[in-house]
Amino acid sequence: METKFIRGTFFLTAASLISKLLGFIYIIPFTALVGTQGYVLYKYAYGQYTILLSISTIGLPLAVSKFVSKYNELGNYRVGLTLLRYGMVLMAISGIVSFTVLYLSAPFLAGILISTSDQTGNSIEDVQFVIRLVSFALLIIPAMSIFRGYIQGSQSMSPSALSTVVEQLVRIAFILAGAYVTIHILNGSSTNAVGIATFAAFIGGVAGFIVLLFVFFKRSQLIKKQRDMSSNNEDIKVVSMFKELIGYAIPFVITGLAIPIYQNIDTFTINQLFQSIGYKLDEAETINSVIGLVQILVMVPVSLATAFGMSLIPGITSDFISGRLLEVQGKITKTIQILMFFTFPAAMGLCILGEPIYIMVFGLENSPELGGSILQWYSLAAIFFALFTVTAAIMQGINEQKKLITGIILGIFLKVVLNFTFVPYMEEVGPILATYLGFIVSILYNILIIKKNIQYKLLPLLLTLKEVFLLVFSMSVAVWSVKFLTELWLQETVSLYSRALLTSILSIFVGILVYFGIGYRLNLVKSLLLRNKRNKNSKP
Repeated sequence: METKFIRGTFFLTAASLISKLLGFIYIIPFTALVGTQGYVLYKYAYGQYTILLSISTIGLPLAVSKFVSKYNELGNYRVGLTLLRYGMVLMAISGIVSFTVLYLSAPFLAGILISTSDQTGNSIEDVQFVIRLVSFALLIIPAMSIFRGYIQGSQSMSPSALSTVVEQLVRIAFILAGAYVTIHILNGSSTNAVGIATFAAFIGGVAGFIVLLFVFFKRSQLIKKQRDMSSNNEDIKVVSMFKELIGYAIPFVITGLAIPIYQNIDTFTINQLFQSIGYKLDEAETINSVIGLVQILVMVPVSLATAFGMSLIPGITSDFISGRLLEVQGKITKTIQILMFFTFPAAMGLCILGEPIYIMVFGLENSPELGGSILQWYSLAAIFFALFTVTAAIMQGINEQKKLITGIILGIFLKVVLNFTFVPYMEEVGPILATYLGFIVSILYNILIIKKNIQYKLLPLLLTLKEVFLLVFSMSVAVWSVKFLTELWLQETVSLYSRALLTSILSIFVGILVYFGIGYRLNLVKSLLLRNKRNKNSKP
């Protein structure tokens, strides 16, 4: 059972990382096709879609997984199938309602995002068009998500992982092929290309759903056999079933919404704030777009933290309920050590190599100087995003969901206030500092609650991290030195893009060599590696 669980967790984690990596890679050719004005239009649509998708599913996929797993373990397979049947109906209704709300509210949302008095950027009609096209995905994704939850709850992780990857692959292929054909073959506008790209969410959802349906019908005889041979097939009232589900679901959805809400605060406020201090709409949209592109880069190392955070909940919950506080403390310490070991150097690397990395990834056509500056300022957000994700997971593990929600709301409120306070004085740096301070408040609040509940001591953790800090410092000096020497030695005759490419590759290569070369000799890294080796050797 343990081997099966580990294998399943590996499949889900790998699928999540592959999906996020693909989601990062396709932005490069897509932005090259539609430019920053096209990308900000894409961002307008997907920002609203992400929020409504989270609301429409109300965190049920993870909750369903937990629910089905619990009752299957009790020998009641009938309840899981009953839940799937009613859940699919609920998600179909929720999807239709969410689609209708987003489709009909497109003019209102577009009016908030775009000023009619300034015609230098995207028009209100353009924004309406892409929001309405992305809304179709809400008809399929909620139902698919609950299907995934049921299959995961049945301890079958590979179909869910496969559907995640297939959904992303089909979506990306449709985005890139559709945008290319629209612009280069049909001579269409970038707005039409972005519209095709937003509709790709629906196409990808259909592909992912087909994979799940195929697996379900292929296993239908086994599922019926499990149901009929169950030792405990007691029915549970639908109202009680959904009451239990909602209790599981709300913390999941609130936590999952935190980062998208921060990003949408920027999307909705940046245009107005920058126009209020004298920027034209197209200039404000460029800043809006570049911040969105930078967020994609920063979220790459954060995806690792997300994988750690979600896998942390079951073990901490089990140990906490059983009163094994020392085990809870040990798991928290090890997780944060691993998290900082991977996230901190990535953030510092992005900070030092801001402009060359931005140029290498997004080219010279997408405001490279502005993008490099914003990336340098925004890079350390990777650490705050990662720490928030993990501390939020720990809060759920120790059953402090209500206080977790309080901390999130405090951070979001501060972010909104500081956006309006900072932008007039700090311009494009303002939203970034507001994000930092909002997340810091939520993280500190989480840490105080964790410390109080399990008597967790921070000083020993910080002492164990001193090696990581010294290691990151050594790596940073090496990366900065290579960047400085490379830019000094490269001739002016070399193109700006080639200089950025060579600088980034050489600096990253040397940084990795220094980091892992020195790190391999440190006690903390040795303990982490030995722990993983012991875990492998202990597997049956």
